[in-house]
Amino acid sequence: MHAEPAPARILPARRRRRLRGLAAAAVLAACAIAPVSAPLASAAAAAPLREVMFVGNNWDGTADVINPSGDFAKIGRINVVPDKAQRLTEIYTNPVRLAVFLGIRATAGEGHDQLVDDLYSTPDGSALVASRPSFGDVVSIDLATGKVRWRFQVSGYRADHMAVSPDGTKVAVSASLSKTVHVLDINTGQQLGSFASGDKPHESIFTADGKYIWNMSIGNVETDLDDPSLDWTKGDRHITIADATTYKVVKTIDMRARLDAFGRKDLSNAVRPAVFTPDFSKLYFQVSFFNGFIEYDVATDKITRIKTLPKNPATSDDRTTFVNDSRHHGLSMSPDGAKLCVAGTMDDYATIVDRATLQEGPLVTASKPYWATVSGDGRDCVISESGADQVTAIDFATGQKVVSVPVGDHPQRVRIAHIPAGWTSPTT
Repeated sequence: MHAEPAPARILPARRRRRLRGLAAAAVLAACAIAPVSAPLASAAAAAPLREVMFVGNNWDGTADVINPSGDFAKIGRINVVPDKAQRLTEIYTNPVRLAVFLGIRATAGEGHDQLVDDLYSTPDGSALVASRPSFGDVVSIDLATGKVRWRFQVSGYRADHMAVSPDGTKVAVSASLSKTVHVLDINTGQQLGSFASGDKPHESIFTADGKYIWNMSIGNVETDLDDPSLDWTKGDRHITIADATTYKVVKTIDMRARLDAFGRKDLSNAVRPAVFTPDFSKLYFQVSFFNGFIEYDVATDKITRIKTLPKNPATSDDRTTFVNDSRHHGLSMSPDGAKLCVAGTMDDYATIVDRATLQEGPLVTASKPYWATVSGDGRDCVISESGADQVTAIDFATGQKVVSVPVGDHPQRVRIAHIPAGWTSPTT
């Protein structure tokens, strides 16, 4: 089979490459590699759309809409919790839901409610679809009216990261407390299927043809049992590869054995943000507690390189102070595959890394950067600075900061999206 990476992270129509290897490697490659799908005819026939960026402001429950390149100027803001009063009434009258709600606030929320985690637009650009951890659901918000179109309650009461299929019709959401990934019809909210994952499913990536989903589980990150000797308490952490049509699990990959074989028994096997190369031959990922990232070769099923990035002497090395065990959390790649952008969350910087040499560039000061994505024109890495309530663009070519733009309270996920060309923020 042939492959290209998830379209949110690359430009389309890349050269394809045939993978060779042992039978086990062939299974991995089959799960990852496929030709690019043509855009949906319905999307092509839709009303004119404008490319934008959605910035999810986790603690105030809003999404800022900004230009996807250039000045990254603010276009408008969307209320992602228009039904907040109704949801809180349900929660406070249900003891189990209330316990989970308050637990999220005390742990992952750092004393705040988590009101928007991940977010995408529908293929026709008429709605924003968002996961809301504290409410344990996924909602579709009509961009014309600001009202909820549909709502899906995930199993286990907490929704986390999402991924959208290449054709834009399916959205996969991690139900982090039930070891489940739900796959929904993005237009109707109907569940198309689900599959089991490891403990605390987190990041997901669709293959380019939409046939497979790679899901990464991070384990029990909310505890303070962070000494390496207590790593066994963190639970079952592995990559799950599922068929996106049948929702059957076709492969699991536990990085523990691969890390041990590379001589890094000290590193966690909790895979955090991850990104594939344009030819889908390599996976780069971050792991809990580590100030750096790992390179994994899909064909050989082996870790090939590990990069340790600088420690910030002004920040703490105490593992119990790392938010949800994530020392570095945010990874993206330039469209040509030549550069990586790393958000050094607890080290308060971001940096551009040359993928060939793994040499980092300038350390761009940033306040608790929580995510990294690619600008609409592919020239910049865009990070969310959750500690400064802004997003910052960094030039892939020079490694230098381009601009910072104020957004809402505690920005986390940043995604390229599309909205109607004449859209303005709704008044309701």
